[in-house]
Amino acid sequence: MTDTQPSPDQSETRKGVIAALFTYGLWGVLPLLFHALEPAGAVLIVAERTVWSLVLLALVIALSRNAKDVVAVLSDWRRMRVIALSAILLVGNWLLYVWAIATGQVLEASFGYFINPLVNVAIGMVVLGERQNRLQSIAIAIACVAILIQAVGVGNIPFVALGLALTFGSYGLIRKTAQTGPVTGLFVETLLAAPFALAYVAHDVATNGVGVHADPTLLLLLILTGPATAVPLLLFGFAVRRLRLTTIGMFQYISPSIQFLLAITLFGEELTPVRLFSFALIWLALILFSFNSFRQHRRLRV
Repeated sequence: MTDTQPSPDQSETRKGVIAALFTYGLWGVLPLLFHALEPAGAVLIVAERTVWSLVLLALVIALSRNAKDVVAVLSDWRRMRVIALSAILLVGNWLLYVWAIATGQVLEASFGYFINPLVNVAIGMVVLGERQNRLQSIAIAIACVAILIQAVGVGNIPFVALGLALTFGSYGLIRKTAQTGPVTGLFVETLLAAPFALAYVAHDVATNGVGVHADPTLLLLLILTGPATAVPLLLFGFAVRRLRLTTIGMFQYISPSIQFLLAITLFGEELTPVRLFSFALIWLALILFSFNSFRQHRRLRV
């Protein structure tokens, strides 16, 4: 009788693929949640997102018995300085992203996350002195041309796209030096931002009254910003332990692709020929970049 059961490695890989699909799928549909919360305003949304994320992450820390790791980080001033900077970048990225959705710039936000992998490479070149091969250099050059064309298409520099890519790319770079696990690191970052978030919520209520909190639907959606933030990150941590980085790299294009489709279908944003051409160039750059990563991985396996 032939054994048709998958091997343990295959089973774990399958679980990683499912987790990655859910991760990037959830990130892709986030604009739907933030668009529904538009009456709350970008700053209040991010403040509530921070508070409810902290609540959920605290529960995860308690259930996983990682409190000792949190205490170790909080007592290490060197790591705390690094995490404080990463928290600023993370909250800045959240603010810019939510504001972009609220102001009808989902298309440009998706452009920002499309160029993010290439920005990561550029940051590595500038900050870490990493050397890139010819294909990587060509991909970065094509991305730069795409950004210039995007600037011509919208009549100004795509600050939202560049801001999202630079803040998230810098966040990733800094987190690498923090020497903390993904859950512990995110919890401490959120813990540092929480007092400011709570202060803003209190100020908003004191100034404007209960406001959006009086609407049960909006209040529920505000609470859901916590799971919508923490769950994909937890799934990402699960997936990255079971999949190769090159595989994860292929999945990261799912989110901006979904955002791109939402922008031109559901949100009715205009995709002019110039902007479409700039996206086409970015897709070409990403194909070259992905092919190069795949080729390097195969060489390492030989």
